[in-house]
Order: sequence, then structure tokens, then C-alpha cells
Amino acid sequence: MAKQVVTRTYTASIRNHQQVSDDLDSLGFAASKLWNVGRWVCDRVWSEIGHIPGHNELTTYLKSHERYDDLHSQSSQRVLQKLAEAFNGWYGKRRNGDTRANPPKYRKHGDDHPRSTVTFKAAGFKLDTNYERVRLSKGSNLKAYWSDFILCEYQTRPDVDLSTVETVQQVRAVWTGDEWELHFVCKVEIEVSEAPGEKTVGVDLGINNFAALAYEEGHSELYPLNCLKQDDYYFSKRLSQCDDSDSEQATRLNQKNSARRTHYFHTLSKHIVQRCVDEGVGTIVVGDLSGIREDGETDESKKWGKHGNLDLHSWAFDRFTSMLAYKAEMDGITVKQVSERDTSKSCSCCGRKRKANRVERGLYVCDECETVANADVNGAENIRQKVSPNPHGEDRSNGWLAQPSTFLFDKETGAFAPQEHVTS
Repeated sequence: MAKQVVTRTYTASIRNHQQVSDDLDSLGFAASKLWNVGRWVCDRVWSEIGHIPGHNELTTYLKSHERYDDLHSQSSQRVLQKLAEAFNGWYGKRRNGDTRANPPKYRKHGDDHPRSTVTFKAAGFKLDTNYERVRLSKGSNLKAYWSDFILCEYQTRPDVDLSTVETVQQVRAVWTGDEWELHFVCKVEIEVSEAPGEKTVGVDLGINNFAALAYEEGHSELYPLNCLKQDDYYFSKRLSQCDDSDSEQATRLNQKNSARRTHYFHTLSKHIVQRCVDEGVGTIVVGDLSGIREDGETDESKKWGKHGNLDLHSWAFDRFTSMLAYKAEMDGITVKQVSERDTSKSCSCCGRKRKANRVERGLYVCDECETVANADVNGAENIRQKVSPNPHGEDRSNGWLAQPSTFLFDKETGAFAPQEHVTS
């Protein structure tokens, strides 16, 4: 076993909730008010010059605003950072043709402000693990006197001891809908398994097959998205029947659909890690999709078609990659991200680069060496070779490129299983 420092988030209840709830409420309301002020600024700047202010710009604009001093300065900075991230995420979808994407909303229910999450960074909290207490800073506007703060008595799970962690980086006060709870973001030293082997596998993430895997020794796997597409169709139909997109029924439907996707991502990432352990894989190479919106030759936005654009952005590739890395590290497996540039156009056998060789969405035929491959598997193999190239001149059978194994998600068992091939 080896030791490794990782980031973990631990949830804690507040034992003296009755005594501190009013103060936490005031901070939660203040975070919503600051969000709304920043939201108004973003809207005005966007309307005037077509520019979305970044985090630093928003902080500069609002540092002198009275709402900024309702929270500790680092807490206010985090609110504006999250707002800037939300606006940039919306703009990316809008730019790529997602007509359903909406900019972040104001945080207000009628005349009431909801309780938003408040983040306290290093200078905003002081932790006492001996007595299981944490001191949270207020903004100057909410202090009765200069040393005023909120003293929360916390309780974690029995297996969590914050005194043993490397560092506590952040504390978040989170409203669950019924009460406040604390989230401690920590650096923790854990024991991880030795790498199961030195082999590599390439992972290509896409909008038809969510994941295509190409293993070093020459076999491949596909993980189609049929179940999530079925869910999307079902929930879209149910949502269209709701009188109001902001109604309680619509909110429940969206939450249920989101929970199903999250379960799918968790199950798939766990399954892939186990497959890597079984196959002696020590390195997972994943395509970095950060440039997926632009075409490599023209730098213009890619045209995936109306539904392709919507699907591309509704599936959280970054979120899945984070889950995969989180689970892989426990088994000593490294996850590396590489550029996906030209991996869909290039032949993984001879290196020939030609866009027209991808004759259909699921088929790649090389006009140079006549390799026939599943297009997603070909892309996955190109991704893998960016970290572990095949030895020059090596003669490998390439039949596996065209005949991947297919794993389907079974909703009844909640697991992935190989697709059964029916023979006549």
C-alpha cells in the first residue's frame, strides 16, 4: 500500500443549531443579496457591450458596494466567483446553439431571499478540533462589535476525525431545506493500492456512446447512452405537461432526472475502474474536451446539429472525469487528460489524417491502409497512443477496432453487463 494526499469533503451536523441558526440565516440571505447585485451588474454589462465580467472584474466593481461587506471578504469573493462561472457556462452553451440554456437566475422567491451556501476560506474560519467547534467570520455590516463571530459546535461521522487531516481548506455552511449543516473541505492522506499494472487504456467520451475504451493489448469496449436518452425523453415529456417550469412538480422531475444521471456516472466510473484492475491497467488516458466547441481547422464553433449541441452540453463530461479520477486513485490508477485534437480524424493504425475517413458517425474507414474501425474506438486508441505509443513497426491485429464489446446499463440491477449477441 502507498500513501497519497487527496481532497475530501466531510459533512457535519451542528449541535448548537438553535443558538446559531439566526446568524447563519443572515449570512445565507446576505450571500443571495450579493449574488443578485452581481447578477444585475453582469446583465447591464452584457446588455451594453456584450461582455461577461470575470470574477476579478466583478470583485473590482463591487468591493465598495455595501452588500460586499455583509460577508467576510473571502466569502464575498467566492459568491462572485460562482456567479462568473455560471455566466461563462451559460455563454458557452448559448454560443454552441443550445437554445434551452438560460443565464443564471436571481436568487429570490417573491420578496424573500433564499439561504445560499456561504464558503469560508482560511482567513474566514478557525477550527478547534479538541472541542469540535469552528468559528465562522461575519462581514463587518453584520457584526454587533468588531470581534463578533459565529461559534458552531459540529459533529461528524464516527469514522471522521478532523484532527488527523493534513489541512482543512474550506468550511461551507449549507442550507439543506430544513437546517444548516457544515461541509469541511480537507486535504487527507490516505492509503491507496499499488497500481494493478503498467498497461494503458484510452477513453473517448461522446454524445452517442458515452464512453469508448481501447486497451493496450488490443481489445475495446463501448458504453452506449440508451438509458439516459430514454430518461431524457421521458422527463422532457413530463416537464412539458407542467404548467410552470419553476413549479414544485417541475423541480422534483428535474431533481429526479439529475439523480439518475449522477447514479449512472457513479456506476460507470466504478465499473471502468474495476475493469482496469482486472486488465492490469495502471494509466487511464481521457480526452480533454475543453476545446470541443471549436473546430481545429477554422477555430469556429462546431456544428453538431441541433440535438447534438443540446446533448453535448447536457452530459457532464468534466464531472464524470472527476468521478473517474477519484475512484481510480484508490486503486493506484492514474488518470491523465490529453488533447482530443484530430483524434477523430486520424487513423490509429497508420496515422493518416482525413476527416472524410469518418464515413458515418459510428464508422471509420482509412483510405490509406484500409483499416475499418468503430469511429469512437478509433478515437479512444488515438487518445491512448498519446501517452503510450505502439512500438514502431509492431504488427498488431486490428480486428478489435471494428468489433468492440458493448456494455449496457441495466436499470433493474443498477449495473453494467455485456450485451448478449443473438445468433440465428
